[in-house]
Amino acid sequence: MELTPQQVLGLRMSSLLLRASRGPATGVAEVVTWLGAMQAQDLASGLWSFGARLAGHTEADVTAALERREALRTWPMRGTIHFVPSRDARWMVELMGVRVLNGAARRREQLGLAEETAVQAMEVLGAALAGGGRLTRSECLTVLADKGIDTGGQRGYHLLWYASQRGLLCIAPNIGNEQSFVLLDEWVPDPHRPERDEALGTIALRYFRGRGPATRQDFAGWTGLTAADAKRGIAVAGDALARVTVQGVETYLDAALLDTAPPPVGDDEVLVLPGFDEYLLGYKDRSLMVADEHKAAIIPGGNGIFQSTVVRAGRVVATWKRTFTKSGVRIAVQPLAPLHGSDRAEVERAFEQYARFVERTPEVRWP
Repeated sequence: MELTPQQVLGLRMSSLLLRASRGPATGVAEVVTWLGAMQAQDLASGLWSFGARLAGHTEADVTAALERREALRTWPMRGTIHFVPSRDARWMVELMGVRVLNGAARRREQLGLAEETAVQAMEVLGAALAGGGRLTRSECLTVLADKGIDTGGQRGYHLLWYASQRGLLCIAPNIGNEQSFVLLDEWVPDPHRPERDEALGTIALRYFRGRGPATRQDFAGWTGLTAADAKRGIAVAGDALARVTVQGVETYLDAALLDTAPPPVGDDEVLVLPGFDEYLLGYKDRSLMVADEHKAAIIPGGNGIFQSTVVRAGRVVATWKRTFTKSGVRIAVQPLAPLHGSDRAEVERAFEQYARFVERTPEVRWP
């Protein structure tokens, strides 16, 4: 089967739970399990990624679900923080974090950290958090410093990352405005423990189910798996995935999605998404969603920091930034393509859901 670009965009938006035609998601656990993982190095962006898929939920609702441990934040792949299903965190870190962990020795050398120091830091943090402890990031660094471990510069961040990548720690919801850390085995005492083949098949199914149609290269890039492991995961997923061709390239998606045949994306479908949403971060090739001339505006300087986006008919047409006022949220929109009259009205309506999510009155400003 050969799909048109508009069909692909409609299918991807449905896969990513961004279209009503896919059926409403009911909660945080359902969303993160469906998608497998959601980029979350910026917490506010990660929370709105849930909100964009959970109509009627507020930021407080999502945070409460995180306190109930429906999802947690850690570094499962590519050395980047994601939300993951809590009971899947351990096997995901073990399966996909190994290549990044293997390359950590060079980073420690740059930081002047011996591996023995990293291991000692794990022992110190493990003892400090044992028995249900929960410490902010700064408190963790103080604990380490009190034991004579230098946390200056980027050393402290690396030690917390290393302990999380090794499966000792995970990130719990913020305390105030600061990250907090807990012991993974205590926060999630009953983890899933699939065999390696099952784990590969599970992450393949969740990736393509939540982002298809996508290529095997997209999948390998997102997970950080080797090409061989990516191929094996697709094979294990088996008939749950369907193969379709997009512009002559083989792609995969949830086989059940083809049966429902969602319509191609329409001009009246507008999304306002956070900067690190899986709609862009979930793919190695983003050419269907982003015009070449707009890439620099979305990723200024090519430094990996993605701006928040307005998506119309599946394509990015603007970026946006928010500023909180006393009781409102001021939203500055920067169009990348012409938006006039009714187009701007549709965008402003789309921001109403975001404003309800943060429980503030919206004020949309145009240049």
